[in-house]
Amino acid sequence: MNSESEGGISRRNFIKSAALTGALLWIESSSLLKGAEAMANPGSIFTLPKLPYGESALAPVISPETIRFHYGRHHAGYVDKLNRLAAGTEFADLPLEQVVLRSAGQADKTAIFNNAAQIWNHTFYWNSLKPGGGGQPSAPLKDKIGSAFGGYSEFRSQFVDAATGQFGSGWAWLVSEGGELKIVTTSNAGVPLVHGQKPLLTLDVWEHAYYLDYQNRRQAYAEAVVDKLLNWEFAEKNLSA
Repeated sequence: MNSESEGGISRRNFIKSAALTGALLWIESSSLLKGAEAMANPGSIFTLPKLPYGESALAPVISPETIRFHYGRHHAGYVDKLNRLAAGTEFADLPLEQVVLRSAGQADKTAIFNNAAQIWNHTFYWNSLKPGGGGQPSAPLKDKIGSAFGGYSEFRSQFVDAATGQFGSGWAWLVSEGGELKIVTTSNAGVPLVHGQKPLLTLDVWEHAYYLDYQNRRQAYAEAVVDKLLNWEFAEKNLSA
């Protein structure tokens, strides 16, 4: 990929500009948590889960450079921030999912929720992908997709449209609700758990998920991930859980 974006803005300039405007979340510590072995500092409450594959495993759909920024800085940054926010509070001894559920909708806990939900969302996202993924799921998930959307090709179209059409930062999800499959989107740190929905798969559509590889071409990113990386085995386990 060329180092210049479609608008003539270099990767370096984009990253610098985004960091200055807050579009990218940088880790404030001088010791950055990087790579699949990165963990929170000793004594921290919450830790950064290991990636389920190497940082080069999703290439060429998602480059190692994107993984280093997305996982090693953004995801790790949420862990670092939540540890500072939760220390000494009622959330310090709770599992991450309970932190998300108990802080949701509380105005004075917005920062706690945002960081906890983003840790949960990103961990779910990495597991929603796998090298050599994509294609169609097996039964019974394939049958349920057929019933809900009229077939796999229609699901693919609707899922890509949802990911592309989500305004601003957010997520596209395949969820189960009341035994029925649905495609939903959430903004920013939103997560279907707080709405009683069971997530099966997700696609991150924050710009930091795709801009280094695709610039502003979100649809191209969504199509490539759906066709080549979606982890249907993970979705099937979630459906049966």
